[in-house]
Amino acid sequence: MVEANKQLVAAIKQICEEKGLSQEQVIVTIEQALAAAYRKDFGTKNQNIKVEFNLADGTARVFDVKTVVDDSLVKEAEEAKERKAAGEDIVQKEGEEAKVKKFNPKTDIALSEAKKIRKKVKIGDIIKQELEVSASYGRMAAQTAKQVIIQKLREAERETVFNEFKQKEHKVVTGFIQRREGRIVLVDIGRTTAVLPPEGQVENERYNPSHQMKFYIVSVNLGTKGPEIVLSRTHEEILRELFKIEIPEIASGLVEIRSLAREAGARSKVAVASREKNIDPIGSCIGQRGSRIQTIIAELGGEKIDIIEYSDEPEKFIINALSPAKVVGLTLDQENKIALVKVKPEQFSLAIGRGGQNVRLAAKLTGWKIEIGEEKTTEKEKDKQE
Repeated sequence: MVEANKQLVAAIKQICEEKGLSQEQVIVTIEQALAAAYRKDFGTKNQNIKVEFNLADGTARVFDVKTVVDDSLVKEAEEAKERKAAGEDIVQKEGEEAKVKKFNPKTDIALSEAKKIRKKVKIGDIIKQELEVSASYGRMAAQTAKQVIIQKLREAERETVFNEFKQKEHKVVTGFIQRREGRIVLVDIGRTTAVLPPEGQVENERYNPSHQMKFYIVSVNLGTKGPEIVLSRTHEEILRELFKIEIPEIASGLVEIRSLAREAGARSKVAVASREKNIDPIGSCIGQRGSRIQTIIAELGGEKIDIIEYSDEPEKFIINALSPAKVVGLTLDQENKIALVKVKPEQFSLAIGRGGQNVRLAAKLTGWKIEIGEEKTTEKEKDKQE
């Protein structure tokens, strides 16, 4: 066996072991590529080329493979071809048409012709005729096999990376900013590069090369060039995942995030509830001296986060959601799901928030439309204030 073949065989075995590939599948792929190469440069129109690649010695045998069919099918096909060439209209029954279509000179051989090759043969048998392999094909075969192995490696690597990150879809990963290409930011997330599109970027956040950040994986798809991974820093679910990472009670399910509302880079509200009476959901999220929530705030570039206690009672939940503003009156329109809220005049701007942010987030968090009005101050109360 030539040295080149030895190296090729060794390379196939090593690659299969390292990458966890099936030798049989690699060989099948090599045989298909070798058959295509032979067909292109050495084959004829009616040959059905099949190649058998021997992993033991790195050699390839080429065959013309055909199925034995009844002579009548061949005769009918020839007659139909002659009539068509003469310009005759061919009107056939459905069964007859199927018979003519069934014969294919590339994949089929008449019984009489097959008996010239092998005496004991019957309809349905497979006839394999070995074809001559030139020295130039042998060299080309080795090169083709190498190319197939390289391609197979790439495919395996892409599939491995895809499977790894598909399991992390809708989770948070740590990545390093690589560079910006137009409005898109490329992020190194380990074994591959992911994309942070414009809609996933926080308006006032800077993405400097080599800077480490956490990202939410929005989607993982397998494209022609490998895994296509889309990230986000604006997605509200990044909050849920960061809470799971930083707060053990949420990770274990003792404390549950019931709803959340976010305006990325500015402010968020998170409604939490405890499954155990002796666990304080808000205290668990804040941590000693605010250590837990401060870690999340720092990760989100200083974004303000309000931790709200969830309640099944709409009145109580809406009042909690409007925190830090204090509510003095509340009327619910259950049919239209509108909450009419009253606050003291000095609390009005706090309840609305800058640019309407506080009431907007509270409405999103609770699922109620919230209308805020000032409580009218009586003359008696005015005198007391004076």
